[in-house]
Amino acid sequence: MHGRQLRLGLPALALAALFPVLVARAQPQGELTYAMHVTITPSWFDPAENTGIATPFMVQEALHDALVKPMPQNPMMPSLAESWTESADGLRYEFGLRRGVTFHNGDAMTADDVKFSFERYRGAAAKLLKDKVKAVEIVGPHRIRFVLHEPWPDFLTFYATPATGAAWIVPKQYVERVGEAGFKKHPVGAGPYKFLSHQPGVELILEAYDKYWRKPPHVKRLVMKVAPEEPTRLAMLKKGEADIAYLMQGPVAEEIKRTPSLRLVASGGQWVTAVCMLDQEDPKSPWHDPRVRLAASHAIDRKAIAEADSLGASPPMGSIIPPATEFGLPVEPHAYNPSKAKQLLREAGYPSGFDAGEMVGTVQFASAAEAVINYFAAVGIRARFRTMERVAYLSAWKDKKLRNLLFCGAGGYGNAATRIENYFVTGGTYSVGGYPDIDDLFQQQARELDRAKRQALLQRIQRLANERVLFLPIYALFFNNGVGPRVQESSLGRIPLHYYTAPFEDVRLKGP
Repeated sequence: MHGRQLRLGLPALALAALFPVLVARAQPQGELTYAMHVTITPSWFDPAENTGIATPFMVQEALHDALVKPMPQNPMMPSLAESWTESADGLRYEFGLRRGVTFHNGDAMTADDVKFSFERYRGAAAKLLKDKVKAVEIVGPHRIRFVLHEPWPDFLTFYATPATGAAWIVPKQYVERVGEAGFKKHPVGAGPYKFLSHQPGVELILEAYDKYWRKPPHVKRLVMKVAPEEPTRLAMLKKGEADIAYLMQGPVAEEIKRTPSLRLVASGGQWVTAVCMLDQEDPKSPWHDPRVRLAASHAIDRKAIAEADSLGASPPMGSIIPPATEFGLPVEPHAYNPSKAKQLLREAGYPSGFDAGEMVGTVQFASAAEAVINYFAAVGIRARFRTMERVAYLSAWKDKKLRNLLFCGAGGYGNAATRIENYFVTGGTYSVGGYPDIDDLFQQQARELDRAKRQALLQRIQRLANERVLFLPIYALFFNNGVGPRVQESSLGRIPLHYYTAPFEDVRLKGP
């Protein structure tokens, strides 16, 4: 392969000499502005703190690169790793690294950076990964080997997909020189865009890295402006102050459809919105009774909420694991049946309903949360909605600091096992508690090498979660995004189940 690349290089050099203007035009040009639906947090600049959900990738995929990552042509595409092998006994995984890759500060990427990035990783599933990995061995400057304690069929899923940030590589020498705080202040990665500036709560500015190994990005500069309110994002699109606006719902999406100069582009499907009943482990809470949880589920008209929020693009769900996910179990959502909901509440000892306290959520999903609260009220479950800023909301949820109800969701990548580990297993990042039988089944599937048997175990867990009504899934969210007239290629919806722009280097503005 290297010989073929060398032979192709000579004509390319000759063409560059003959047509210097063409080469110049291939350089990044122009500026594209995003209207972001959430506040950008510096924790998203560091793959080591990846939370196992989709949101950080709106920034991470621009700044950083991974050994393996989803691309339009392949959900596990070789990137910083050109290839990898698995030993016959399932204990060793060896990655051959791409040569000639440099970080934004000019440092060459080597196996040292890969080992360092794994060892400092502290995000979603970090404990699970490090419990399973016995050793990380540097075989050579561009070859690295992971040795497991025992065969683990999900090693690549947890390590080499966006289920975690463990395979997203940062420069060892730079991080050690500037420290953890310094890295968040000025991150350096190996992705298509490099950090230029960040004004908290206002904007992030990125500039094309023209030495990106895949190809130079088309657009010179990206400006990500924070605009949590939908009407603000719509106004920015109409005035030409933004070129792409994320998450445009309901009437705002309808307005974009009616505006000839704008386009509505759907993306995603990975994230399932849901209601988390955070006190269900507490015997004193009404939510401890599965009949109450089932009543709440029957109280919700999922189809009506999905139609209002996403113009019908988001299908109602009976599980927080989409059926398109590997090992996902198709689960029919509970039917909208207020009469059955009231009957279940009477059987549980709440004939007049009960006060459920606050439901916490973010402004981006306020309309859906308030719709759920109205459906609850119709059967006697009384709740009040309170918004939190998204970064604080995610931190409080992960740190188990919230009570009562949460308008939540599951949006992690990987397969059914990665989502089960986060949401159903005792100690999971977003788990509301745990069950010994579910924990045991999860451990069994992690050791099971037979694919059919693994699927049976994982789907048994999903059936138990449904029978016990551990969550109240609403719909699989598809974003409706607004795209302005200057954009030729938005890179939205090109990767299945992916919400945000990707690949960033393919984003393109129209010519003058």
